[in-house]
Amino acid sequence: MKRAAVFYWLVGIAIAAIAIGAAFYLDDTVWHFIMQHQNRAVRSFMQNVSRFGDWPSHVALGLLLAGIAWWRGSKKWTRIFLSMLLAMAIAGIAGHVIKRTVPRARPSVKSELRWGGPRFSPKYHAFPSGHVAASTAFFGVLIFARRRVGLACLPIPILIGFSRMYIGAHYLSDVVCAAVLGILCALLTAHFLLLPIANRKSAIEN
Repeated sequence: MKRAAVFYWLVGIAIAAIAIGAAFYLDDTVWHFIMQHQNRAVRSFMQNVSRFGDWPSHVALGLLLAGIAWWRGSKKWTRIFLSMLLAMAIAGIAGHVIKRTVPRARPSVKSELRWGGPRFSPKYHAFPSGHVAASTAFFGVLIFARRRVGLACLPIPILIGFSRMYIGAHYLSDVVCAAVLGILCALLTAHFLLLPIANRKSAIEN
């Protein structure tokens, strides 16, 4: 069992490393392609996606769902929704620390230096994408807890990530690294908060 867990971790790390490396390599190519295919209607739509895809909307949704689950007496779903909120909070804090530690100019900012700059300026907070990290962590917990439901929601963080690139807020690598951060936060949260409960119930049933 432990060997299988180690194997899956190694595979996950390898996939993440390849994805991050490819993203950095394709940064400029993807950025120029997006800029060459701008559309007013699509840009307006992407701006709305980006606006409503930030953490306040996720918090409101999480609290609403947790409240409904609690009102209906479902401890299982209440715990899942609260875990989603916690994972998102952890990803948000981690992402914010990284933004301040490793300033990166946003694609829309005209700067000779892509890395470095004012640590407290939002214009240099491109890496990683806070929107994507929060949304991926939020729905990532749902994927680990209830795979089918979570996978059905997967297009949401993907669309948010694309919207952030389309409006010039992030490079591809900002989005990919944020997704990896979100998945890691979701995995750790699900492992420590949801897995023990599932194992305990399974032991009782057996």
